[in-house]
Amino acid sequence: MKKAIKLTLAAALLLSASSLSAQKLGRINSQEILLAMPESKEMETNMQAFVKDLQDNLETIAVEFNQKYLDFQKNVESYSDSVRQLKSKELQELQNRREEFEQIAQQDIQKKQQELMTPIIEKAKAAIDKVAKENGYLVVFETNSLASFDEAALTDIAPQVRKELGIAETAE
Repeated sequence: MKKAIKLTLAAALLLSASSLSAQKLGRINSQEILLAMPESKEMETNMQAFVKDLQDNLETIAVEFNQKYLDFQKNVESYSDSVRQLKSKELQELQNRREEFEQIAQQDIQKKQQELMTPIIEKAKAAIDKVAKENGYLVVFETNSLASFDEAALTDIAPQVRKELGIAETAE
């Protein structure tokens, strides 16, 4: 009886191993796909304009601070104590406002980048999923991850995904 169970288990393992080896496995560098998408170039242009606008506002605050600071330095001796304290407080508040704006701007940049990247990533993922499903790939590995695998044993599906997304093949 034990021998029959062992033989059944061995046969099941052989069958499952052979069916697993018959499965198609793919690989892709999604970072390359994302960078090649026209939407990424448009996103980069939008981000540059967004960042420039924030930098212009920051520069305006810096110019205002520098003008007031130079005026303060120039006239500090002629100010009464109360005016000196008022001007000093005004400079400190302006400096604090600048630092707060920098922090908020950094958060806004991250939020805007995520807002613009999400639909691009979703579109690329949908194309990868569609190509994998249509071509019967059991698993598609990300080649720019830290995982170790034999890339030669996997089929590169990037050309099919590029075609699905309407991206021209690049000469390498």
